[in-house]
This record gives sequence, structure tokens and C-alpha cells, in this order.
Amino acid sequence: MAARLAGKVAVITGGGSGIGRACALRFSAEGAKVCVADLDLPKAAETARLVDAAGGGAIAVQVDTTDEAANDRMVARCVEAFGSVNVLVAAAGVGSPRMAEDSPKPYATLGVPTALFRAVLDVNLYGVLFSNRAVARWMVANGQGGSIINLGSIMSRMPSPGAAYSVSKAGVWMLTKCLAQELARHAIRVNAIGPGFIETPLNAQVRANNPELIRAFLDHTPLGRAGKPDDIVGPALFLASDLSAYVTGTIVMADGGYLTI
Repeated sequence: MAARLAGKVAVITGGGSGIGRACALRFSAEGAKVCVADLDLPKAAETARLVDAAGGGAIAVQVDTTDEAANDRMVARCVEAFGSVNVLVAAAGVGSPRMAEDSPKPYATLGVPTALFRAVLDVNLYGVLFSNRAVARWMVANGQGGSIINLGSIMSRMPSPGAAYSVSKAGVWMLTKCLAQELARHAIRVNAIGPGFIETPLNAQVRANNPELIRAFLDHTPLGRAGKPDDIVGPALFLASDLSAYVTGTIVMADGGYLTI
């Protein structure tokens, strides 16, 4: 296997599970040192152990991405461990607010409690902003380019019930473009990935409680299946590596063709 990320150091928020964990494992296999960051430290530590067991190098860091200072500490810890930061995958995120913990039914926009709406934006938008800035500031200060990869969604381009999730992911997409313009002169590329329906722990309850909704979603997906976290790793690896050296300010849709219909 080609070591496409040899000599690079990657910070992955949301690295304790799902897409973040899948990226951590593949990036390590491609030669990167990995800083696995997550609010859930035991899950981050489990990912780091999996990386180590496969022969890679990783550390686990607890981070609340909604806390700007915590993102700065995350970067400092990674630099302390591995000497630099070359790649960020901002994969930490939450789903739409739901009317009950065990219910697949989301709030309508007119009825969603403001605190719940803000909580989604805090993680999905401000958390991405804070992690992007923490990494980019270090890269700029140290005269070092790199690649920042943000997890958007198909909902970056379409509405969803309750609005909060789509608003947050549309914000991620616009933030990505703004940062790409600002940071290009520092040789820092900023791109996004727009997953479709990916089977992760984040949506396990929805999948279990609302199979009709999932079936309707998949019927609209030309490839006819849900995605797996590994389906997002390929685009992330491309954007993290020098294969995408002339790519910035774009969003790579990985949605099984959902948005083509």
C-alpha cells in the first residue's frame, strides 16, 4: 500500500467512532501519526489503541469542540506529541433535535426549542470554526501549509425537518469556502465532504425506530444502499494527501448519487 500520508500528522475530531474512527485507522495505515480527539475520551482512547495495534502511532485527546480554548489545547497537545499538525478532519457532529430521546420524529422549525437549535449549531458549526481556526493559526504561525477537511452533508445543499441540521451544515460549507480563500496564500487547503446517509452510531436510533424513513431515503439513492464510514475515508484521504494539491474550496459529495435525482 502506498504511504500517501507518510510524515504527516493528522488531528481528527469526532475520532472516537464512525467516520472519524475510520479516517484515523486509514490515515495511520497510510503513514500518518494521528491525534484522536473526541468529547468521549474512552472512545478516543479505544480508537488510538486500534491504531497502535495496527502498527501506527496515535494519542487520544479529550476535546469539547464548542470550547474555543479547548481546541487550542488540542492542537498544542498534538504538536507536543508529534511535532506538528499537517491535516485536520473536523468530523465531530450531532444530529437533528428530536421530540423524544427514543423517537425518530424531529421537531418542526416553528416548534424546536431555541436551546436545542443552538446546541446543534454550537457543535456542527462553531465546533468546526473553532477547530479550523486552532489548526490554521498554528499552521500560519509556523509557516506550514496543510489540509483542512470539514464534514458537511448532503444537507449542506437541501432542507431538513427542524432546520437546525441543514442550517449548521450549510454554514460548514460556506465556512469552508471562506477559509479556502483566506488561507490559500498560506498554502493551506480547505475542503469539505458531503456524506449522504452513512450508517454510524449517530443515526443508529433512527435506523432502528424508523425503517420506513430509511427505506424511502435509500429508494431515492441511485446506488441503492446506505453508506459505511469507510465510504467517506477515500474522499478524506484524497483531500488530505498531495493527490489533491490543486484542490481547495470545494465539497466532495459522497452520497450514492442522492443529489443527482
